[in-house]
Amino acid sequence: MVLDISSLPLAFQFTSPGPILVKIGPLTIRWYGLLIATAVLIGVSLSQYLAKRRNLNPELLSDLSIWLVLGAIPAARLYYVLFEWAEYAKHPEKIIAIWEGGIAIHGAIIGGTIAALIFAKLKRVSFWQLADLVAPSLVLGQAIGRWGNFFNSEAFGRPTNLPWKLYIPCRFDPAKNLCLGRPLEYQSFEYFHPTFLYESLWDLMVFALLLNLFFRSVSGKLKLKVGTLIMVYLTAYSTGRFWIEGLRTDSLMLGPLRIAQIVSLTGIIAGLAGLAWLYFRKRPLPDVVASSD
Repeated sequence: MVLDISSLPLAFQFTSPGPILVKIGPLTIRWYGLLIATAVLIGVSLSQYLAKRRNLNPELLSDLSIWLVLGAIPAARLYYVLFEWAEYAKHPEKIIAIWEGGIAIHGAIIGGTIAALIFAKLKRVSFWQLADLVAPSLVLGQAIGRWGNFFNSEAFGRPTNLPWKLYIPCRFDPAKNLCLGRPLEYQSFEYFHPTFLYESLWDLMVFALLLNLFFRSVSGKLKLKVGTLIMVYLTAYSTGRFWIEGLRTDSLMLGPLRIAQIVSLTGIIAGLAGLAWLYFRKRPLPDVVASSD
């Protein structure tokens, strides 16, 4: 007997209520902005807590969070705009409209990494030690932030008839004779892969893995070298992102190549190389200051 899962009850059919949470006069609060702010606040609190468990001054993580926000968010937007320049060149006033969506996590990671390197150099602390404390917060923030894509009805995958499908409404534009929001090649389809959900769930699993490794290390059950958690993050997150990106219809492209898959493959290689360096070569990662395990 073959089970046709497309006939199961649609208990997990997702439909966005819209990008705006509340509007009071000129004040508009969008789900996207609220989720980003929530992710930052939770991330800072978690990193400070982990710092205490590692006997590191939690205020150092509080200061670092400011640097990370200032480095990550503009870089995430710039990264996205550069790869979508053909559209933004027509509407340059939209470049700063980050509240409408359109940021790239890989751009945020690049910007945040640069900011953290400068911060670590100025404060004379190990970059990799800071990265290990931030890694769980980073992937948890990604899990939360992905729901912003749901409310904006963006970053979804190809058409599907699975029980957990995502409904994308037809906002018909008579001038263009198109359903806005749906890809040109899939105008007649209503349901798509909820890739935001796939990545959010994957990120939560990576988060659980990182926390498990962290608490096993502070309890003395596991000996971790400095830099291990961020390398595990790079490998695990990038593996899931590589697969999920292949389902999406709105990937940032460089010619025929999906940029996120190229960057994810690079992340997997870098993460595995870092772990091999730490545990097979038994040497510390190059750092802005000398680190100790």
